[in-house]
Amino acid sequence: MTDQTKDQIAEQLKQVNAKVKELTDKTLPAAENALKEAQKAGELSTETKNKVDELLTDLNTMRDTQNKLQTELGEAEQLFARIGSGNGDQSPSRNRAGDLVIANDRIIEFSKNVSAGRRLAIDVPRAALTSFAVNPVDGSTKIVTNPNQRLTVRDLLAPGDTESSAVAYLRETLFTNNAAPVAENTTKPYSEIEFEEVLSGVKTIAHLMKIAKQTLDDLPQLRSIINGRLLNGLKRVEDTQLLFGSGTGNNLHGIYTQATAFANPSTKTTPSNSLDLMRLAMLQVTLAELSATGHVMHDIDWTDIELMKDASTNGYLFSNPFGTLEARLWGLPVAQTNQAGMLGNFLTGSFADAAQIFDREDANVVVSTENADDFEKNMVSIRAEERLALAVYRPQAFVKGSLTVGP
Repeated sequence: MTDQTKDQIAEQLKQVNAKVKELTDKTLPAAENALKEAQKAGELSTETKNKVDELLTDLNTMRDTQNKLQTELGEAEQLFARIGSGNGDQSPSRNRAGDLVIANDRIIEFSKNVSAGRRLAIDVPRAALTSFAVNPVDGSTKIVTNPNQRLTVRDLLAPGDTESSAVAYLRETLFTNNAAPVAENTTKPYSEIEFEEVLSGVKTIAHLMKIAKQTLDDLPQLRSIINGRLLNGLKRVEDTQLLFGSGTGNNLHGIYTQATAFANPSTKTTPSNSLDLMRLAMLQVTLAELSATGHVMHDIDWTDIELMKDASTNGYLFSNPFGTLEARLWGLPVAQTNQAGMLGNFLTGSFADAAQIFDREDANVVVSTENADDFEKNMVSIRAEERLALAVYRPQAFVKGSLTVGP
């Protein structure tokens, strides 16, 4: 993929984003007026319903296009980040966030002249938060490898961006499908769909830490601190918020918090183990009109599944101790987490279709000598933060429950 192709995708995405905003601005008032009309008259007129249906169809189609372009652009940016500029620099971590910070001319100058009352902010693109190893084979060949990255909740969700302090969207609350075979020249049945307008505020996740001034004399050490502590700390709290955020105050409204409780949708199958539960949860998602795209489980619970063995051969049922396959269950990726609230529980859902992250600001790293008594104690403060919003379009498309099988 060339730079030109990447630029074309970016330009298409820009146009689609503008169209999504335009359709959203039209759809929200139309849906609100439709609700008022239904409340006043007891039902919607055919003209109003057709108008809202048309707007919603156009909006959903455009959002699908938006998601596809965002995915293509993200893949293109990661590809260029992995390959590099071809200048022969083959350091394994050259494209990570910490590398971008210490390669910045301003941080180099800053490290040479540390004085009180100075602050330096450096933006870090999302694509630089993942490391890729680039290993030489000979003088001209590069092998681009993607190590076994730990899948996070973010990785399961549809990506998105916003320039606002809040994201407004329509959340489906009821859908009654009355589609049916009908005779010619007869009245066609109406299906019922209801929405509520939701405003999801952009929230900030941040933390800071102190380092010795002498660390600025050793920029590789500064890089390891940024990559290892600051940014990983953001990722861990981000996972917590995406799952369990209460939706109040400065918290996101997490997916697990909004998910529907598991209720066996099958009258023929009674779950006898955790694997049965997960498959039935996928069925429950399907019956909510969407297909499951992933699972979230605690590390301990996933380890228990990987260690399941065949009683007769004592061989592992789902894993190979010498393999490098990603965690998957019933054909879907598994995001593992050590969040205490997930221990003994599961979350299955249509992550790619029923929810979306909107990044307002990628990770921002700030180095400052003006915090508290840093100058007096020869210390420097480093802060990392990100801003994002979470939209859950259909809570019914997420199913949560206990992995314990009842009597």
